[in-house]
Amino acid sequence: MISLAQTAILLGAAVLAVSLFRLLRLSAILGYVVAGVVIGPWGLNLVGDVARIRQVSEFGIVLLLFIIGLELQPTRLWVMRRLVFGLGAAQVLACGVALGLAAWGCGLAPVPAGVVGMGLSLSSTPLVLQMLAERQQLRSQHGRAAFGILLFQDLAVLPVLAVLPLLGASGAAGGGDGWWLALLKLLAVVGVVIVGGGRLLLRPALRLVARAQASDIFTAAALLTVIATALAANAAGLSASLGAFLAGVLLADSEFRHELEADLEPFKGLLLGLFFVSVGMSANLGLLRSMPATVVLVSLGFMALKIVLLGFIGRLAGQRREVALRLAFALPAGGEFAFVLFTLAARQRLLPAAAADLLVLAVTLSMMAGPLLLLGFEALRARLAHRAAAPFDAIDSQPVPVIIAGFGRFGQIVARVLRVKGIPFTALDSSQTHVDFLRRFGSEVYYGDAARLELLRAAGAAGARFLVLAVDEVEASLRIAQLVREQFPRLRIFARARNRQHAFALMDLGVTDITRETFASSLELAGALLEASGHPPTVAREVLRRFRAHDEATLAAQYAVKDDANKFLATSREAALQLETLFESDTVKAD
Repeated sequence: MISLAQTAILLGAAVLAVSLFRLLRLSAILGYVVAGVVIGPWGLNLVGDVARIRQVSEFGIVLLLFIIGLELQPTRLWVMRRLVFGLGAAQVLACGVALGLAAWGCGLAPVPAGVVGMGLSLSSTPLVLQMLAERQQLRSQHGRAAFGILLFQDLAVLPVLAVLPLLGASGAAGGGDGWWLALLKLLAVVGVVIVGGGRLLLRPALRLVARAQASDIFTAAALLTVIATALAANAAGLSASLGAFLAGVLLADSEFRHELEADLEPFKGLLLGLFFVSVGMSANLGLLRSMPATVVLVSLGFMALKIVLLGFIGRLAGQRREVALRLAFALPAGGEFAFVLFTLAARQRLLPAAAADLLVLAVTLSMMAGPLLLLGFEALRARLAHRAAAPFDAIDSQPVPVIIAGFGRFGQIVARVLRVKGIPFTALDSSQTHVDFLRRFGSEVYYGDAARLELLRAAGAAGARFLVLAVDEVEASLRIAQLVREQFPRLRIFARARNRQHAFALMDLGVTDITRETFASSLELAGALLEASGHPPTVAREVLRRFRAHDEATLAAQYAVKDDANKFLATSREAALQLETLFESDTVKAD
């Protein structure tokens, strides 16, 4: 057992390091790793029993796999199938094969080389998602692609976790009956968990516990579920993480999914943090002194290879060059599952201990360098874009009341209405080709990126009354809105939103005049359909008015609870019931 003094040292180091790294806007994972380095054998040597600490902390990985399983709803996977099973599979396959061949060329046997290739091809899901969230890029094209790849990586690591013990068993048995016996055990565990544990035992048991209405007992039941499935897998000689993942998948579409996730999240976060502390403690920093060139070469080498392959795969998938580069620089570092794979492979004697130490240290250094590499790439890209950008058009200094940012189909309709009423405006568009084309047809539009402060000033934003935010890309729209709110707070923004999520992001920035691009046109079509079906125009207009008022009220209510999944779902259901009540009352009145 870990002593009370060791626990205090671990918690104190984690709190100080993570707080410092978060203040520096760096990943909390890096804070945990650095805390482990400082208090471990290669630092102050305050805690010496690294093996026991890692044994306890590996339960954090088990909880992580269970929660990943909970989030893998079939409907969600189907919606993202192209990103997950297309782009994600291509990344893991290409990087895994290339890195495995490199390891084979360095002298490893084929099986250990394959384990190395698979481990180094993975990225850290919490690290990457946190970096993208901090930059408000999760909804961007490269952010969605990165999420799809990470989701496939989480899925792909599971067969490897299952196969490694089989390979170890096969090696111990000389490649004979041990392999088949282990495979039968795997199939038996999967069958028992899915058929017996899931349908016949697990869900009925959780329903019984839920009826007791005791939150602490339900939390205990959640932990028992994870531990029991992990023990069942371990008893069969398989990975405990695999058993926990199967249990999570079984409960992904159950009524307990959100409650289980909320109850286990604190335990998962704490134990996962402890796992990263143990990684920092066990990182063999002596290798930096004995073979610094090798450590740096391995770290930079596999990151460079992943950047090249990710950029190439992104381009093959039809992404623009900038999007592919952003994706490539978001995912080059190693991930937490590399630690798990290399540790398990060394334990099964599939990977030499010296090679495992080198790889763990290389992955640790890559996770430290990954966020810094992304920052450097974005800074360089911004500087090069600023130098290469053509100067924006000279704009008539005559003040106008309206500025239109984005002169596509949406902005053009607004401009035509303003021109009919004789209201002067300045239109901006960031595509030089688009601007040249529109000018051929007499449109008064200027070239320039409305996210540039000097352009907005030249367009008269300081004296204008309204900004029509009609750009097509969500990320660009949010950048412009944030800039205008900061620099021209008196300029009222009328914004186009692609969907509800875009509307929520604009509302976060203080924008209140939001029009969802398909909402009004859908209502107009619905009104025409009602009239064509025989309803009087006054009835059709009243139905649309009530629907619009109800939907706008629902949007406001959902925005207030958008960060709480349970409340958001409850609000959506309540809104549907209210709408049904409204239409039922309308039917009674019509009769």
